[in-house]
Amino acid sequence: MRYGFIYTGDDPELAVELAVLAEAHGWHGFFVWEGIWATDPWATLAAAAVSTKTIRLGTMLTPVPRRRPWELASQTMTVDRLSRGRVILSAGLGVPEAVEPRFWLFESDPGRRERAELLDESLDLLERFWRGEAFEHEGAHYRVARAESLLPPPSVQQPRIPIWVVGVWPAPKSMRRVARYDGWLPNFAPPGAEIAPGSPGFTPAVAAEAVEWIRLERERLGLADRPFDVVQEGSTPGLDPEADAAVVRPWAEAGATWWLEADWSVPAERVEAAARARILAGPPQV
Repeated sequence: MRYGFIYTGDDPELAVELAVLAEAHGWHGFFVWEGIWATDPWATLAAAAVSTKTIRLGTMLTPVPRRRPWELASQTMTVDRLSRGRVILSAGLGVPEAVEPRFWLFESDPGRRERAELLDESLDLLERFWRGEAFEHEGAHYRVARAESLLPPPSVQQPRIPIWVVGVWPAPKSMRRVARYDGWLPNFAPPGAEIAPGSPGFTPAVAAEAVEWIRLERERLGLADRPFDVVQEGSTPGLDPEADAAVVRPWAEAGATWWLEADWSVPAERVEAAARARILAGPPQV
């Protein structure tokens, strides 16, 4: 089990300072959120990359359909090189307008189906961009002309930067996408239910069922021998190691490989103090 910390504030200088602090206190990953009109997460992570040595760095999470894949490829490759191979891309469809209108201040939500198409095409393109080689592409949403000069170097991590993908269990199409990549960011919507923030009803028992499904699907795809992460987000007080472990242990037993510590309910004026205190207490240990 590895442990990451999600910084829920928007001060880039503080984020870099907290990334250094997290590395010094036993955390394995440090993540920042990505908005539409917000502090640039990749610039922040670039600064964190040159200030740290071992901690993994990423977003939680990137709304890939809202991004131009060549620009996202350039940003992630840059942080990957600055960190010498420590970046993770967490990819999702982007929050629908009904859930978070602020995501759609500058354009209309094209709908879940089109966002899913954009996500699939973008993830395919990112892998090709990360190789730093000339190629051509003619897709439903993007066109890439062949470029023979001024090509960027490939990403440090090969065959690709690890991609964690949001998947809605038990939706087959969503979960098949997850199984093709490097990690699952769980969402849960039983048949007939709406997808809701926080995945209500998602328990370790449900997670274990999904993890087994992913294992079988990756075997079918010939990917069983490749690393794969199951990522669970939650919060622990950091005051009692045994109590913290009791929160995390059921998820580890269900197959989770990462615990991401985050408390999105902390008011903005208390984020710095709360983040410092929780990081200094160290990650929960199972």
